[in-house]
Amino acid sequence: QVQVVESGGGTVQPGGSLRLACAASGRVSSISVMDWHRQGPGTPRALVATISSGGTKVYADSVKGRFTISRDSTKNIMYLQMNSLKPDDTGVYYCKAGGVIDGTWENYWGQGIQVTVSS
Repeated sequence: QVQVVESGGGTVQPGGSLRLACAASGRVSSISVMDWHRQGPGTPRALVATISSGGTKVYADSVKGRFTISRDSTKNIMYLQMNSLKPDDTGVYYCKAGGVIDGTWENYWGQGIQVTVSS
């Protein structure tokens, strides 16, 4: 099993910055991919950014050039640096860790953390 816990959310004005962190514990050696997802008010949960164990990064078009995903494998923590925040970035941000455990691909989600961009 893998556990993931998000931190770093809050309220920020448009144009501001926040850094989210996702700490993984448990069978972390099994984690292959970690993602950030976002669910805005009245919208479905959607992928924001993903990073593989090899360091490959993919971003949603809406956050390219503003958000940066990174991963510190020594500490088992993933980060999402969010700059030039917009009101549309408001939502609950979820961390997900995925990998093969006991021969089966498993996904583990955090409880989510609120980010509000408002003046």
